[in-house]
Amino acid sequence: MAAAAELQGKYQKLAQEYSKLRAQNQVLKKGVVDEQANSASLKEQLKMKDQSLRKLQQEMDSLTFRNQQLAKRVELLQDELALSEARGKKSKKSVESSSQLSQEQKSVFNEDLQKKIEENERLHILFFEADEQHKRLEAELRSRLEVLETDAAQHQAVVDSLTKKYTETIEKLQNDKAKLEIKSQTLEREAKDCRLRTEECQQQLKNLQAALGSRLEESLCIINEKVPFNDTRSARYNALNVPLHNRRNQLKLRDLAGQALAFVQELVTALLNFHTYTEQKVQIFPIDSATDTISPLNQKFSQYLHENASYVRPLEKGMLHLFESITEDTVTVLETTVKLKAFSEHLASYLGFLRKILPYQLKSLEEECESSLCTAALRARNMELHRDMKRLTAVFEKLHTYISLLALPSTRPEGLLRTNYNFVFTNIAASLHGFHDILKDISKHYSQKAALEQEVPTATQKLITTNNCILVSVAALTNGTGKMASFFSNNLDHFSTSLSYGPKGGAEFISPLSAECMLQYKKKAAAYVKSLKKPCADSVPYEEALANRRVLLSSTESREGLAQQVQQSLEKIAKLEQEKEHWMLEAQLAKIKLEKENQKLKNSLSGHLTETIQEHSVLPNIAEQKKETTEKSLREPIKSTSLAPDAESREDLIKTHYVARIAELTSHLQLADSKSVHFHAECRALAKRLSLAEKSKESLTEELKLASQNITRLQDELMTTKRSYEDQLSMMSDHLCSMNETLTKQREEIDTLKMTSKGNSKKNKNR
Repeated sequence: MAAAAELQGKYQKLAQEYSKLRAQNQVLKKGVVDEQANSASLKEQLKMKDQSLRKLQQEMDSLTFRNQQLAKRVELLQDELALSEARGKKSKKSVESSSQLSQEQKSVFNEDLQKKIEENERLHILFFEADEQHKRLEAELRSRLEVLETDAAQHQAVVDSLTKKYTETIEKLQNDKAKLEIKSQTLEREAKDCRLRTEECQQQLKNLQAALGSRLEESLCIINEKVPFNDTRSARYNALNVPLHNRRNQLKLRDLAGQALAFVQELVTALLNFHTYTEQKVQIFPIDSATDTISPLNQKFSQYLHENASYVRPLEKGMLHLFESITEDTVTVLETTVKLKAFSEHLASYLGFLRKILPYQLKSLEEECESSLCTAALRARNMELHRDMKRLTAVFEKLHTYISLLALPSTRPEGLLRTNYNFVFTNIAASLHGFHDILKDISKHYSQKAALEQEVPTATQKLITTNNCILVSVAALTNGTGKMASFFSNNLDHFSTSLSYGPKGGAEFISPLSAECMLQYKKKAAAYVKSLKKPCADSVPYEEALANRRVLLSSTESREGLAQQVQQSLEKIAKLEQEKEHWMLEAQLAKIKLEKENQKLKNSLSGHLTETIQEHSVLPNIAEQKKETTEKSLREPIKSTSLAPDAESREDLIKTHYVARIAELTSHLQLADSKSVHFHAECRALAKRLSLAEKSKESLTEELKLASQNITRLQDELMTTKRSYEDQLSMMSDHLCSMNETLTKQREEIDTLKMTSKGNSKKNKNR
């Protein structure tokens, strides 16, 4: 149910994010619509400007036409003037009259020309101004068009990213919805199972209550009749009872004590470094003891700091003794942890050391602020450290107070009640967190102070290295206290529960004397239980004894049958020996007959065959000499009955031949058997590999099906997104084409205007 609630919370968060993104999408759509409206208004302005340019161009064309007419008229007048001058040569009168007329006409023409020139200048100025205004408008419109295109591209990118996010969120929500549905179904099934189990448990509970009630009555009767004295009723006597030994709890406490010892060791090393480097810093800044004498205050302060090891080292020793006192066999409670008192005393001595050096440290900081090298910023950092050192001593006082309270049960049990254990542990955890915060502030302020001291003109390399060492030690202190605070907070419940258990039924404190007696009783009980564990003598296991008995019974029953089988086998052996002798005699007779036939053949065959027969007869004699010792018993009757030695040699030759053949066949048979076993093993391995390959093939086919389904789904999604993007790109391309067409038209019109203006200017120059 908790998982379903978490998933429902995640679903609600995703829905809220979706609504926010939807609102942002609507705002972006409105912005895009406004930009489109602005672009439409700019297009209308462009159309109006084009219309004004066209009007001006028409006026310019009419003016140029008028100028051409006037130019033609001027040319006609010049021609007439030339004719009149030619006629004036004929007569003076005509010359005078013509001169008067020509002067009047010239004056009229000059006036007309002057008017036309002024009008042409005015038109040129107007045209130039219109051209400049058109250029400015064109540049502004182009810049605005570029800005609008970039804005449109940005908006489109934002819209694309938002759509992508929407699709991803929708897919996530759909997946979460499916998971939640599956989980709801499983939870419903579990709920049904739980209902059935609860009904069964209720039934079992009723049965158990009835059984326990009957047992309770019996036990109460037995206790009232048999038990003369109950020591659990009295707290004094109950304190002497040995509690149940929780080995897991003891191992956990020893592990926690080991971790605490490691943290205390880190803290001790960091405190030693901090005090020693602070002593070096006092002897260097603001006055270096190597060049000048430092103040008596700093001398006393450095003298006290030099004694820091005698106060800091005992903390590590006390924690080590406390760790060694927690073993697997003891019962670790606050009443038995006597070594905690020694640790609290060592912490008290270190607190006294801090109280002793605190005024000197504060006065040293004030003296440093009064020196001429101290700037305003450095003075502010020193005052912050002034406050931090006071807070540090106060935190150590708190820690000492609470640890001394925890050490009270081992000396004075009435000093701290068990109900206040949890309160003391929580305050220790809070003090450790405050200690960590103060050290973080000290590290921050000291780093700022070191940076400002480096800027001092008299700063030496020794001062810089000392400041760096102090910063490293303070950082180690902050890390160690942070680890210690988190460790104590994480194990707070375990401390409050494990360090307060005692004998059965005991709710009050155990006195230290009773705790010591209880531990002695525990040792005696453990020794007694250990003495009871004697090793048992070795014996035959029951199953093996049964098997041996069955074998003995079967052997006695079958003894007579075995005797009969032995007699039958002996009779068979005797018969076989008789048959063997009979067949040996038959073989000797056959050999004799064979020798006779061979002698007949010798007489008829050639010398070559005789030589070969002699060679064959020599070989069996050699074999006979080798096997005389082994077959002596069998050859004696043969020698008595045989007629010639060649028969014996041939028999040996045939025998050796068949023995060699049998050996060869047995070797071949063994080789064939080994090969068959090897092939059988290979076949079994191949069968296993084939089955594994088929299984992998089936899994791969399933994966391939899933991959093909995913590929088809992704291809469909890609096609849809591609179509949407293609539609958007086509819209943008159409829009850009229309804008380019309008721009090209405007450029052409501007070029035509420029050409016309250049032609008019050239004509005016010629005139």
